[in-house]
Amino acid sequence: MRKATIYYNKDIAGELLETDDGEYLFTYDSDYIDQYPNQFLTFTMPVTAEPYKSNRLFPVFEGLIPEGWLLDIATKSWKINQNDRMGLLLACCKNCIGALSVEPKEVNND
Repeated sequence: MRKATIYYNKDIAGELLETDDGEYLFTYDSDYIDQYPNQFLTFTMPVTAEPYKSNRLFPVFEGLIPEGWLLDIATKSWKINQNDRMGLLLACCKNCIGALSVEPKEVNND
């Protein structure tokens, strides 16, 4: 299981989770829901308390991952498979251009 905190500008927007089964869950932060009920990350994911679920990484996060020569550099530098989309997101997208950024979170496997 891997987790990330998703920021919209400097505000915590929510949490992205990749389960051990390869399912992705995105949940908006409760404070973000209260403060910014109309400030969604993408039109396909309006602000709601219900988690979003998908078998693939959500397109809004997929779009943050580098492409082309920059992807080649990232995969070689961090030794990450190009198909490991969550791994690339966690490694490469902390300081993205634009409003969204991704901060990896520690996962306790108790």
